[in-house]
Amino acid sequence: MEEIRLQKYLAEAGIASRRKSEELILQGKVEVNGQIVTELGTKINPEKDEVRYNDKIVKKEERKIYVLLNKPIGYVTTVKDQFDRDSVLDLVKIKERLVPVGRLDMYTSGALILTNDGDFVYKVTHPKHEIDKTYTVTLRGIVDKEKIEKLRQGVDIGGYITKPAKVKILKIDEEKQITRLEIIIHEGKNRQVRKMCEAIGYKVIALHRSAIAGITVKDIELGKWRYLSKEEVRKICGN
Repeated sequence: MEEIRLQKYLAEAGIASRRKSEELILQGKVEVNGQIVTELGTKINPEKDEVRYNDKIVKKEERKIYVLLNKPIGYVTTVKDQFDRDSVLDLVKIKERLVPVGRLDMYTSGALILTNDGDFVYKVTHPKHEIDKTYTVTLRGIVDKEKIEKLRQGVDIGGYITKPAKVKILKIDEEKQITRLEIIIHEGKNRQVRKMCEAIGYKVIALHRSAIAGITVKDIELGKWRYLSKEEVRKICGN
């Protein structure tokens, strides 16, 4: 078997995305044949070399798993949490080691994909793929058309101007003084939708990601999940 880069092997084994695997290597958390490796150019032969992460032998996953979870509020999307908070991994109890594809903050619910396919994670999270993510956001106050247009054109969220977004009003409740919007973006900046709404002067009181690449969680109960079909995986990857 031909040699492959260490970070690619870690990703294919479901340890983390390729980018995150590079960080683990640089942090000295990966051993090859008993030696800590910190060089990103390192190549290994999976049939001959022994790779360890956290002192456990890393073996490449054979069966690729793709799960769509309707994440509830109160769960973090990190594999390990320093504060020992509830993790989305606690909701998907299968034998394969999964990692979240991207993230949702603790107070956001909705569509989240988990997988053991590192290449899939890399493809989906890379900015060039521009995968649509659909959010339903409830704001305190009545949003005027001028502010909606700003969201559509792009706003400054702290040194970064967001790409044009698709925005439409779902509901305006003048009695309760709330506005519900649908916002579709293809970027994945940290807490991006919240920051976009703050940039036009509104506080988010509820945020739900309803779909990824048009694949919705409307038929999945909060806290429940299902496997993605092969057609859905191809649709998300764009091939």
